[in-house]
Amino acid sequence: MTHKPRAAGPETAGPARGGSAPDGPENGQADERVVIRDKRKIDVSAGKAGKHAEDADAQAPEPTAATGPEQDGGAPVSTEGVAPGGGSPVASSGALGAELEALRAELEERTRDVQRVSAEYANYRKRVDRDRGVAAEQTTATVLGALLPILDDLDRAREHGDLVGPFGTVAEQLTAALGKFGLTAFGEKGDPFDPTRHEAVAHLTSPEVTEPTCIDVMRRGYQVGDRLLRPALVAVADPE
Repeated sequence: MTHKPRAAGPETAGPARGGSAPDGPENGQADERVVIRDKRKIDVSAGKAGKHAEDADAQAPEPTAATGPEQDGGAPVSTEGVAPGGGSPVASSGALGAELEALRAELEERTRDVQRVSAEYANYRKRVDRDRGVAAEQTTATVLGALLPILDDLDRAREHGDLVGPFGTVAEQLTAALGKFGLTAFGEKGDPFDPTRHEAVAHLTSPEVTEPTCIDVMRRGYQVGDRLLRPALVAVADPE
């Protein structure tokens, strides 16, 4: 009898789908390697051209801001004589000059105001100092005027020889203290008659004088500085 070979099926042809093939020479089969072959052709020239274009773009200089308007054709236009904002330089300089003149005029006016205020303040200080001095002089004159009768009594006591001892010392000290405030006495025998400082209570004629002269003093006069406190009472002798 002749036996026909059995067709190989999934059970006998190899390992089951989804299973793993046995390794090693035990099964008498060698390991099969999977090789993938891509038979598409690569255009090498196109890749090189793209790379060169990228390099050229990277090396190209960056565009800079235009410094001025350009003429047709790309040539730059000169901006000389054009002021910022499109104005004329002559007009701009004229405006600056006018503003400068206005500031100078305002500065001169403020300077005159300061000088005027300074002069007014200086005059005010002088006036205040003068008024203060006059007020102090008036106050001193008032106080000294109240003491003049006491000085008259001291003069009469001196004429009679009563200013001796301690009483005379006190009188001298009082006169010296009042002199420190500027009190001075005037009116002596033989002084020329001065109607602004002397008050004549008697008039005589005498061949011994060549001008009106005080020949007797009834009461001495006093003054503080240039301020007359009291005129002197005198007898006047006129020439014959």
